[in-house]
Amino acid sequence: MRGALNLLLVVLLALNLRPILTSIGPLLEPMRESTGLGYQQAALLTALPVLCMGLVPLLQPWLRRWLSEHGGMLAGLSAIALACLWRLQLGSAAALIASAVLAGLGVAVVQGMMPGLVNRWFPGRLAATMGLYSAALMSGGGLAAVLGPHLSGYFGRWQAGLGLWAIPALLAVIAWAALRPRRDAPKLDGAEGGHWFGNRRAWLLALYFGLINGGYTSMVAWLPAYHLEHGGTAQGGGDLVGLMTIFQVAGALGLPLLLRRWFDRRPGLWLALSIQLVGFLGLLLAPTLATGAWVAMIGFGLGACFSLSLTLTLEHLKSPAEAGSLASFVQGIGFIITGIVPYITGWLRDVSGDFQASWTLLAVTVLAMLLVTLCFAPRGYAAAITRPGQAKQAPAVS
Repeated sequence: MRGALNLLLVVLLALNLRPILTSIGPLLEPMRESTGLGYQQAALLTALPVLCMGLVPLLQPWLRRWLSEHGGMLAGLSAIALACLWRLQLGSAAALIASAVLAGLGVAVVQGMMPGLVNRWFPGRLAATMGLYSAALMSGGGLAAVLGPHLSGYFGRWQAGLGLWAIPALLAVIAWAALRPRRDAPKLDGAEGGHWFGNRRAWLLALYFGLINGGYTSMVAWLPAYHLEHGGTAQGGGDLVGLMTIFQVAGALGLPLLLRRWFDRRPGLWLALSIQLVGFLGLLLAPTLATGAWVAMIGFGLGACFSLSLTLTLEHLKSPAEAGSLASFVQGIGFIITGIVPYITGWLRDVSGDFQASWTLLAVTVLAMLLVTLCFAPRGYAAAITRPGQAKQAPAVS
């Protein structure tokens, strides 16, 4: 019973971590007309929350000195709900950007704690549960992209498509307060608490996580605009993000489940990155021939990469608490990189006049990450993550 409740909490929390990002793209044009946002300013609505997702986990070793896991979860979920409620009333570009920062801070607190929480609650089913967490996270994003234009049209205001996501956030607050296990996360000090700045493998994992997920934030930010440029509609752009999400969920759940008995995560990552690469090449070489197929391939690759890269990080350390602190560092640096990528791709769109330069950059990045994946042989985990003065420990595998 306790395990089922924990799994339910993982899903409810994850569902609230992407609507603040994915609800923006399909409603971008009416928002721009109403507020005067330019493309680079609009990129801030995605980039700033993702940067928050990077900075806050890096501060967790200090934040946890006065904020418990329980308090952090409540504060983070409440910030998401408040930001969404604010969006129901706002009408200026400055307020819209400020709401993105508030929501991003809330997501950052919750998301930074999630890998360690999953590792602690489900140590024997890590890959499968991380897949479920990733799938729920992406499902929330997909629902927001698809339903946002419908909600906006029904209520006659684009703000409704952004703000009504306060409802699932408030439900998650209630569920966490009522259903959470009463034992809090163990406290760690020093390097065990998340100070991984001097470890090369931690930096490599963070760069890897950030770059292979940069395609997600770029697609969420610009896929609807790209669709409009090729004669589509706002709803059609949202549906494309929804299609991408369906295949993200399939990738996040299916590939880890298929390869659950493999200790080596590299074959799965190579496959996911290769599928992603084909999708970006399709957008470059035949953008109108089979757009749905290219988007589906990108989505499948992105979903599998997110889940497998986090699992790869957690498996570097045996202790769930230490693995969670490493995951916080990796997400911290990684999401800073992931947040910068859509700003760069938006800038490339502005200076070049179309999205071809943006897709080229993402394709080259995926190709580079295919090569970097070679570094992550399981037998090298312990040696790579051990710092001077520490005893070597065996990696944890699921």
